[in-house]
Amino acid sequence: MFRRSARTSRSPQVVVVTGASGGVGRATARAFAARGDRVALVARGRAGLDAVAEEVRRAGGTALPLEADVADPRAVEEAATRAERELGPIDIWVNDALTTVFAEFTDIGADEFRRVTEVCYLGYVYGTQAALRRMLPRGHGAVVQVGSALAYRGIPLQSPYCGAKHAIQGWNEALRCELLHHRSGVSVTMVQLPALNTPQFEWSSARMPRRPQPVPPVYQPEVAARAVLYAADHPRRREYWVGASTVGTLLANAVAPGLLDRYLARTGYDSQMTDEPMPSGLPDNLWQPVDGGDGRDFGAHGRFDERAAPRAPQAWASRHHDALALAGLAATAGAVAVARHRLR
Repeated sequence: MFRRSARTSRSPQVVVVTGASGGVGRATARAFAARGDRVALVARGRAGLDAVAEEVRRAGGTALPLEADVADPRAVEEAATRAERELGPIDIWVNDALTTVFAEFTDIGADEFRRVTEVCYLGYVYGTQAALRRMLPRGHGAVVQVGSALAYRGIPLQSPYCGAKHAIQGWNEALRCELLHHRSGVSVTMVQLPALNTPQFEWSSARMPRRPQPVPPVYQPEVAARAVLYAADHPRRREYWVGASTVGTLLANAVAPGLLDRYLARTGYDSQMTDEPMPSGLPDNLWQPVDGGDGRDFGAHGRFDERAAPRAPQAWASRHHDALALAGLAATAGAVAVARHRLR
């Protein structure tokens, strides 16, 4: 849980978080609330929305739960209108909503692939459009795209999700160039995340012989939330990498993508499945929220708490890479000076 942070002259900001009822979105909403912000919570499931709204209020923020499907641009626009009407001008918009299908590509129907794309990619597009309609005339605001290492590196059994994250990456780069061209005061940035302990592995559609799991190493969603919070406050940087596994994956893919193809072909199936057989009747949030009629609330965490790390030292390094680079240059210069002195 996030504790309320002390504030001095800082005024509360208005923040919109999509996918706020669970996982990273929920942890992110709590993080903004802990510093007293006013948070509009966008999701489909009523039980999860009510629960996160209560958590936001307890943390010290103002909560506005908004039922909306991000795949519907009209619903997203209506949510943005309500957020500004009831909370004030939007300062920060965080796109995080997701759904997916864990299966081989050939086992996924066209309608399912379209649905994942509409939520995980077009939902970000619609959210960003709604935010920019309000931010651009004011010349102020930040949009944070919650991404993944899979925005650069596809893996087996997650083709629709990987495709959506790759699409977000390319589209966000294009948008960023346009904003820079116009010297806009509005910024967009992206946070590339590692495997996380979220309910995604409980409520996503899956056609595998065993239950899905995040690929180790696994981090708690609060690690991601802290990174999103920092990115929202420092949105001029184009992107942030969270977790040593993210850094390692992206660097390996840049250097030897073909080798990584073969490695993932060999290991990418078993690493995404537990030893438990896939039971029948598991929740499936592809078409409907799983926390609707029965009032069930999944929370921010999945069922891998014992394996999930609460911190990622690399995330700190990512936030302070300029200072670390200067320190590295200073250390190198010092070593060179010492070596020259000894040679003399």
